Amino acid sequence: MYQKLLLPIDLNEEASWQKALPTALTLCRTFGASLQIVTVMPDYRMPLVGSYFPKDFAKKAREALADAQQAFVDEHVPKDISVKHAVIDGSPWEAIIKAAKKIDADLIVMASHNKRKFADYVLGPNAEHVVHHSKMSVMIVR
Repeated sequence: MYQKLLLPIDLNEEASWQKALPTALTLCRTFGASLQIVTVMPDYRMPLVGSYFPKDFAKKAREALADAQQAFVDEHVPKDISVKHAVIDGSPWEAIIKAAKKIDADLIVMASHNKRKFADYVLGPNAEHVVHHSKMSVMIVR
């Protein structure tokens, strides 16, 4: 039924993977699916934002994030699961959908954060946007 699962995580927010990761791992084992873990890095190249950071900041941030992702995979994903990971840029919900399309994912598994922050009221939760705009199935884990 599922061949490729996409799991977006925020390495700074345990709630983004604490329940969603075990669910994704169970689905991978059940269906023999592979797992793609993605972390969205904000776009620092915008002129207004970028001017506050050193010239090579985005490159160094991407490298550090990729290293942190590898450490996360090594610690939390069992060896019997076929897993890849990537750092992607942009608006979280748009980048998640774009990454899912790129790998031809069958299912996006993601957490729904119940903590409401000011940004959630202005922009709307990322999970909600992914559900509404994605053409593939999305499983929200609470």
